[in-house]
Amino acid sequence: MIYTFTLNAPVQGDPFRNYFRRCDVKVDVNSASKPARAHDAGKLPAHQLVYEKLRMMILFGDLAPGQAVTIQGLTDQLNAGMTPVREALRRLIAEGALTHQGNRRVSVPVLTREGADELGYMRQSLEPELTRRAVSRFDSARLQALNDCDEDLNRAIGQGDIGGYLASNYRFHRMIYEAAAAPIMAATVDRLWLRFGPSLRVVCGRFGTSNLPDKHRDLLDAFARRDENAAANAMAEDVAQGVNQIQSALLDG
Repeated sequence: MIYTFTLNAPVQGDPFRNYFRRCDVKVDVNSASKPARAHDAGKLPAHQLVYEKLRMMILFGDLAPGQAVTIQGLTDQLNAGMTPVREALRRLIAEGALTHQGNRRVSVPVLTREGADELGYMRQSLEPELTRRAVSRFDSARLQALNDCDEDLNRAIGQGDIGGYLASNYRFHRMIYEAAAAPIMAATVDRLWLRFGPSLRVVCGRFGTSNLPDKHRDLLDAFARRDENAAANAMAEDVAQGVNQIQSALLDG
């Protein structure tokens, strides 16, 4: 699976942007070839590039909940040295995206019903507020980019492309939250997605893409009208739909 993501140079006092430099980077997480270069922003340090690769693998469910992997296995898969892999794992364990299993193994935590309830509460508390704040900061160029992203998402749904859907859905939300000028909330939400993403991949794999939650049209219409309350409500409904899918899947076992 190849993911393309945008990186923004670290900005002091803005932890959300520390994940990204302003350039497009393609990451093939299954390839043993050398990592793609980050054009227009200089080459990323090895430990950062490995961190981004692992983060994408977790976020989009390439590492399934409960799946244990060895440090040596990750160094082989990512064609990376032991030191940058260990550093990336240390960061991801600290963020709660991975758990240490001993014997040089790590795994993605299995989401429980109680954990889903917590994530749902936090996401529904923060993401509508981020959306509300973003509305007034969206110009025509940003709105067009958001529409283009939604078209990519709809295309992925139509093609049954789970990986494409997950990547486009994440990008759609991140474009909104990045515009909110609320870096502490945005960074918190980004970490919540790391906990939520792997289970969403499981749900998509079980039920396909035809019935995936999508309130994006309502969001886009609200942004076009610059209606903060309508945008926040649409985001709350979008988040609730995704959380409910995860909770239903957990109930079904």
